[in-house]
Amino acid sequence: MVEERKTTTGEGLGFYKEYVAGMMAGLATVAVGHPFDTVKVKLQKHNTDVQGLRYKNGLHCASRILQTEGVKGLYRGATSSFLGMAFESSLMFGIYSQAKLFLRGTLPDDGPRPEIIVPSAMFGGAIISFVLCPTELVKCRMQIQGTDSFVPNFRRYSSPLNCAVQTIKNDGVTGIFRGGSATLLRECVGNAVFFTVYEYLRYHIHSKLEDTKLKDGYLVDMGIGVFTGGLGGIACWSAVLPFDVAKTIIQTSPDKATERNPLKVLSSIHKRAGFKGCYAGLGPTIVRAFPANAAAIVAWEFSMKMLGIKRD
Repeated sequence: MVEERKTTTGEGLGFYKEYVAGMMAGLATVAVGHPFDTVKVKLQKHNTDVQGLRYKNGLHCASRILQTEGVKGLYRGATSSFLGMAFESSLMFGIYSQAKLFLRGTLPDDGPRPEIIVPSAMFGGAIISFVLCPTELVKCRMQIQGTDSFVPNFRRYSSPLNCAVQTIKNDGVTGIFRGGSATLLRECVGNAVFFTVYEYLRYHIHSKLEDTKLKDGYLVDMGIGVFTGGLGGIACWSAVLPFDVAKTIIQTSPDKATERNPLKVLSSIHKRAGFKGCYAGLGPTIVRAFPANAAAIVAWEFSMKMLGIKRD
């Protein structure tokens, strides 16, 4: 999500601003997208399991949560999400930006290059997966509690911190990183898709506006950010949702011996629930993807401007 900059990584301490802007993007993502994420996680858990209530669709799930828990229920597990996404997004935007500048080197700035975008995005995705895995494990375990949950009361967590402490106590330090392989696959592939779509769309739209009066309009820039970020998010999640389904199943299973290979988990889900099961939660995921990623891009670009980083 980073435009080409005229500054370099060695220019004073200016590079830190990209990490600060990335953090703001992460906070915006959670604020807008967490309710949709809660619905997605519940659909993935309930509609791929052999027992318990199955929701008709995302709207049915959301209405059940609102009826029994109110708006607060949609933000269950948000604390760990805000902390995780702030740090994760800061790293992702910053690492992607720095890696892209490094790989571009002295090459001419003549548009997006997949040989630069893809490895930069995948490298950033691999790094942040180690941050996201434990925070998302806590988030998912908190989200499946509450409405229609078949988690026994004696096994429920009182807070995200309690969840993290109990997980480490029962499963060891490695337990908090359960689902790491699925998270790694999701982040590497997902970010490569997202940044490729975002960079190409943004470049071509700006090229069309190059000689028009709309070139430097703030509202136009915001509109482009909403459009490119939103479509990038939809493309990303359409590509990686099966990995996310596998991650949810692995992280929320109470069985210590549960299968942790995401491909084997997906194979098992396919046998039980078919192809539809591998895309459980698709509705709220796609509905969430556009506004959440649009908010991230707009927040990031606005923060970059406020922090004084000039881009072409």
